[in-house]
Amino acid sequence: MSLSRLLETDSKSLRSMNGSRRNSGSSLVSSSSASSNLSHLEEDSWILWGRIVNEWEEVRKKKEKQLKDLVRKGVPHHFRAIVWQLLCNAQNMPIKDQYSELLKMTSPCEKLIRRDIARTYPEHEFFKEKDSLGQEVLFNVMKAYSLVDREVGYCQGSAFIVGLLLMQMPEEEAFCVFVKLMQDYRLRELFKPSMAELGLCMYQFECMIQEQLPELHMHFQAQSFHTSMYASSWFLTIFLTSFPLPVATRIFDIFMCEGLEIVFRVGLAILQMNQTELVQLDMEGMLQHFQKVIPHQLDSGPDKVIQTAYQVKYNAKKMKKLEKEYTTIKTKEMEEQVEIKRLRTENRLLKQRIDTLEKESASLADRLIQGQVTRAQEAEENYLVKRELATVKQQSEEAGAQLEQAKKTIRQLQQQQEPHPKAAPRYSEESVLQLERELVQARLKEAESQCALKEMQDKILDMEKRNSSLPDDTNVARLQDELIGVKLREAEALTGLKELRQQVRDLEDHWQRHLARTAGRWKDSPRKNTLSELQDELMSVRLREAEAQAELRETRQRMLELETQNQIHSNQLRRAEHDSRSLQECVQTLTVQNKDLHVQLQEIKRRQAEIECKSKEEVMAVRLREADNIAAMAELQQQISELEIQKEEGKVQGQLNHTDSSQYIRDLRSQIAELKHEICCLKGQRSLVCPPNFDGIHIINHYGGDDVSYQSSDEDGVKGPTLKESQQRAGGRVRLRPNLGDTESEDEEEEEDDDDEEALRLSVPQSGSHKSTTV
Repeated sequence: MSLSRLLETDSKSLRSMNGSRRNSGSSLVSSSSASSNLSHLEEDSWILWGRIVNEWEEVRKKKEKQLKDLVRKGVPHHFRAIVWQLLCNAQNMPIKDQYSELLKMTSPCEKLIRRDIARTYPEHEFFKEKDSLGQEVLFNVMKAYSLVDREVGYCQGSAFIVGLLLMQMPEEEAFCVFVKLMQDYRLRELFKPSMAELGLCMYQFECMIQEQLPELHMHFQAQSFHTSMYASSWFLTIFLTSFPLPVATRIFDIFMCEGLEIVFRVGLAILQMNQTELVQLDMEGMLQHFQKVIPHQLDSGPDKVIQTAYQVKYNAKKMKKLEKEYTTIKTKEMEEQVEIKRLRTENRLLKQRIDTLEKESASLADRLIQGQVTRAQEAEENYLVKRELATVKQQSEEAGAQLEQAKKTIRQLQQQQEPHPKAAPRYSEESVLQLERELVQARLKEAESQCALKEMQDKILDMEKRNSSLPDDTNVARLQDELIGVKLREAEALTGLKELRQQVRDLEDHWQRHLARTAGRWKDSPRKNTLSELQDELMSVRLREAEAQAELRETRQRMLELETQNQIHSNQLRRAEHDSRSLQECVQTLTVQNKDLHVQLQEIKRRQAEIECKSKEEVMAVRLREADNIAAMAELQQQISELEIQKEEGKVQGQLNHTDSSQYIRDLRSQIAELKHEICCLKGQRSLVCPPNFDGIHIINHYGGDDVSYQSSDEDGVKGPTLKESQQRAGGRVRLRPNLGDTESEDEEEEEDDDDEEALRLSVPQSGSHKSTTV
């Protein structure tokens, strides 16, 4: 049977683990605990639990109640490893095969785990020594789980549960059992960073205390002794850090079978057993009682507290209802927190906006005041400049009048001197010089006045520019309207304040007169005393009324100030919104224009590329046609020159055969001498200009009548060889001439050929005609 094999393997592993822990001296469980003198009750318990383990599936299905009763009485120590695995279905888990691979990986929680290992069971033999076997396997299991469940990672309370598992079984099996506990026993929700499940457990436990122990609950409330101050460790460690280890192990047996219900029961039982003492203590005393007194109460054994725990009323349906209530409360709290955050954010934004508006209002007021001061200064300067300008103009007019008077005087003197040219001058030279000096001074004053006038005009232009740089009239008018409104409200407030002060003074006068009248009140009758008391009360009422009216006026004044600020801020916001809208419209317009320009640019680029392609194609076609024409022209020129040479050679040969050879030879020699002389002359002239470039031969035939010329040019624009043929009826010539490749030299050669006909000639006299060949 599979269960029997599992039991055998587990017992073998248990024996091997016990032997290793016995050899190391660091294990709670040792093989010596299984002594030979076991009692009959223990033997019966062993036999019973062995049968249960062998027939686990059948017992779990058919005898669940009896199994729970046995677990509540306690699982034998040597069966705990296998029974705990069977209770949580942790045997043969696939994650067990991954354990060795997880140990090779690195966890981000390793430093925290190392730091807290020494705090886990510090007095237990298996864990108290540093770097011992217990601490090493505890580190391995915690590290492996932090890698499997990265959301939870590592929590300090979980190390106590893993340590208890390692006291009972090897680390791989402890790892599997711990993973199962976290998944199926609500421990994972307890150990999450938010710890929402722990808050739910605290709420349910507090409701149970309120229902079953109302007096203790009221004492806790009076002392502000919250449930989480003493019960959070109960749920996180299943009493492993609060109770002695044997008691906590017995409770853990029941937890493996029934879940967190036992924690609620045992916690309430502890409170019932200590209610009388707790009611008489304050908060510090209750904390000391939970930490020191209650653990020692359980030294005798867990049976009493477990028996009391199962007498506690526990209703699963009510716990579900409390869970729903807690969820609803938390949801409302979350919504309220969200609303509070939103309101705080809005409040902060409003404060910022108010601060900004106040700053803008202050800046606008400063600008308005500064503008008014500047305008006043400019007006004053303008008045001064105008006055100076008027003074300068007056001085200029006076200087001009003096100048005119001086000119008139000079003209009069000249007119007086003209009729008597020979007579003695009426005025001496000194008077003339004086008049000239006055004229110079008048002109200097006129120049100074002109300079001053120009300076005044420059100042006026400068002031006009400065006035144009000031805020426009609309903004100034708006600010002036706002300032007028503020001043009106201030005037109203001052008027109301004066009225209130007048009323207070009147009341004080009445009060003084009343005091003067009532100075001898003790001598009057009781009736008069009563009347005076009523008058006193009336005066006091009037005083309070005056004070109330004063407060009302102050409140109204504050309200008017706030309304003024609000109006100013609204105007500023309106202007800012208008500016922002105009800017947005400008941005949109510019964006549209930019897009249109971009499209036009793309279209222009495309057209330009097409035109460039077409122009390149046309240029290539033209060059190809030109190259073909040049080649054809060169071939035709070659053929024509060959045919002309052949023709002229034949003619020369015929002439030589029909003439006197001696005379012809003499003529040839003379002509050769002349040509050599001419060639030398030509060489001297051309060496001064440029060396000749013989790149072709010009063949010219002179016949009577028609001229034909052939010419070609290559792509570089260099002029190629040319052919001119002339036929004359009187005689014929064949002229062979080098082409110099230079237009100027060609023109010179043509002029020389036309004027002097300086060339090498081969002449053959003939009866009918005269023909000559020139080389």
